Amino acid sequence: MSTDTLYLDKELSWLSFNERVLQEAADKSVPLIERVRFLGIFSSNTDEFYKVRFSDIKRRILINQEQGIDDGAKHLLSKIQSRALKMNQDFDALYSEILLEMARRHIFLVNDQQIDDHQKPWLRRYFRHNILPHITPILITDDIDLLQFLKDEYSYLTIEMRHHNQTRYALIEIPTDQLPRFIELPEAKGKRRKTLMLLDNIIRFFLDDIFCGLFEYESLAAYSMKMTRDAEYDLGQELEQSLLEQMSEGLKQRLTAMPVRFVYQRDMPSDMINVLSDLLKVSNFDSIIPGGRYHNFKDFIGFPNVGRKYLENKPLPQIESFHFAQSRNSFDAIKAQDILLHYPYHTFNHMTEFVRQASFDPKVRSIKINIYRVAKNSRIIDSMIDAANNGKRVTVVVELQARFDEEANIEWARRLREAGVHVLFGVPGLKIHSKLCLVTRKEADQFVRYAHLGTGNFHEKTARIYTDFSLFTCDEDITNEVRQVFAYIENPYRPIEFEHLIVSPKNSRARLYDLIDREIAHAKQQLPASITLKVNNLVDKGLINMLYQASNAGVSVDLIVRGMCTLVPGIKGISENIRAISIIDRFLEHPRVAIFANNGDPDVIISSADWMTRNIDNRIEVGCPIYDPILKKKIIDILQIQLTDTVKARILDKDMSNQYVARGNRRKVRSQMAIYEYLKYSERQLKKQAEKAIIKHDSTQPLVTA
Repeated sequence: MSTDTLYLDKELSWLSFNERVLQEAADKSVPLIERVRFLGIFSSNTDEFYKVRFSDIKRRILINQEQGIDDGAKHLLSKIQSRALKMNQDFDALYSEILLEMARRHIFLVNDQQIDDHQKPWLRRYFRHNILPHITPILITDDIDLLQFLKDEYSYLTIEMRHHNQTRYALIEIPTDQLPRFIELPEAKGKRRKTLMLLDNIIRFFLDDIFCGLFEYESLAAYSMKMTRDAEYDLGQELEQSLLEQMSEGLKQRLTAMPVRFVYQRDMPSDMINVLSDLLKVSNFDSIIPGGRYHNFKDFIGFPNVGRKYLENKPLPQIESFHFAQSRNSFDAIKAQDILLHYPYHTFNHMTEFVRQASFDPKVRSIKINIYRVAKNSRIIDSMIDAANNGKRVTVVVELQARFDEEANIEWARRLREAGVHVLFGVPGLKIHSKLCLVTRKEADQFVRYAHLGTGNFHEKTARIYTDFSLFTCDEDITNEVRQVFAYIENPYRPIEFEHLIVSPKNSRARLYDLIDREIAHAKQQLPASITLKVNNLVDKGLINMLYQASNAGVSVDLIVRGMCTLVPGIKGISENIRAISIIDRFLEHPRVAIFANNGDPDVIISSADWMTRNIDNRIEVGCPIYDPILKKKIIDILQIQLTDTVKARILDKDMSNQYVARGNRRKVRSQMAIYEYLKYSERQLKKQAEKAIIKHDSTQPLVTA
């Protein structure tokens, strides 16, 4: 069989994932303001796609040209551009539809031609006092280095000034780093409507106030545009440069990198398009896209709800862990049993409280943690600094190459060092993507270690919108190996073996192959054999081939893949026993979990690693077995709930059609809401059991009489 039919192109699979995001914006059962925000998520995802994946293909084409070879990259680029253009058209149509839906609910997003007379005086004052000080037009001339000037994350208005037979162009940056993108306008007394206006349109309305008196012109016109740059950078190899300096240089390179996408307002004059294309050095391999009046739709992620509460998702009160809540401190709770949290259903406060207590607990001797992405105002980082101030030995491994968080992490590293924290930057050539924290405590005459192992980042904000697992344990086997991971990061050349943890790049591939091989052997012996896998991305060909072998041997394989999936289910004689779904809903599905049936004694593993070659072979990732039978069952139950989703699950197939799973006569199951209820019930049961135990204990005590 042709290998072309065995694997989908990962870039097209990624676009298919983003199409599922757009489906959420189109879904009329989703609250209206949330649909607007999904448009923002789609736009943000698209930006990242062009910065990273599209630019990678462009580089492949340029390298191939130099070497005189053809690996199909040009054909792939053509397919990407075709699909991306279709999705942009769907996006524009959907945006217009949602504007009408909002108008029916008395929310109006007006343009510069739709302002009421009574709003104009207020708007003029707002423009002059709040916006005008941030506006500095840049005149476009043959001498200007537009690539040096334009920023990747911004939208611009290209201004056309006509005077007699002459035309001049200028650029105005939409200053969304200084001002809100959406401004609410005052309404006449008694009116029920709410009116919002984009910052872009306010600037359009007052163009004359910007240029009048400084330039001569008979007419002014504005057209929107946006450019996306290649997000890759080349780290220098000079030995005298520190990694911090190399990363800073790399970020500067990104700021002046070549464009890969040029989006312009579709009624922009052709002369203006040609001038901009020339100055931006847009090549035949770049994506040149005519679009609507507005760009940088990613700002719509924060679209304000100025209407009724029902127009956005009803908040879900976060669940407290009974074990943490009823204990005197975090360490007592963890010592009594392993604890599993599932964000965002459980509160992330248990994690921040764990490190806060560790920062001043007199018994704590040291704290080690590795950070990949953290919140802008990180309580985790604050606790590390507090711990250092309290005389604890604190080691923070900072991953400087966390894409798009590099600048923030450079700053965190500097702050931590200034506070006396021992900061490590990890292993050359290997990103550190594991989610580990290790606290060592002196209890009586011995050292006891407490560890956190998770699937997500130590990030307070994303922990409210990403689903992730966190395991807290003081199991000696696990905590000793967590300590060894930190030792490996400090000294990657020292021989080290892991018996319990699955650690990339040390043993992940071999261990996962062995686990799949065991299921194949069981299937051949007619024993129970199945694999349930939940990841963000499944693209590693070696692991995919192993899953094909498992399917062919009769192993039942269930996949839950949020993003890219290049495996093709349902190929006769290859993947007939593989079923794959993707779930897109109000929370972003982020855990990595693998369950191997093991003839009725399942192995359950949570991990920081997706099944991608980079995560298996080129990063430091950690997978952790779940040994507690209660927690093991909980994870199995949660994945089973997702596999029965009849509302938000889409089928992953060779056509990337994104068809919803047919409900048939089955009951309606929206897995994220079902999981929330499941976890809430579990915590209630723990509380009831504890209360019964107390009552039983009290009833055995002798009555004390006066």
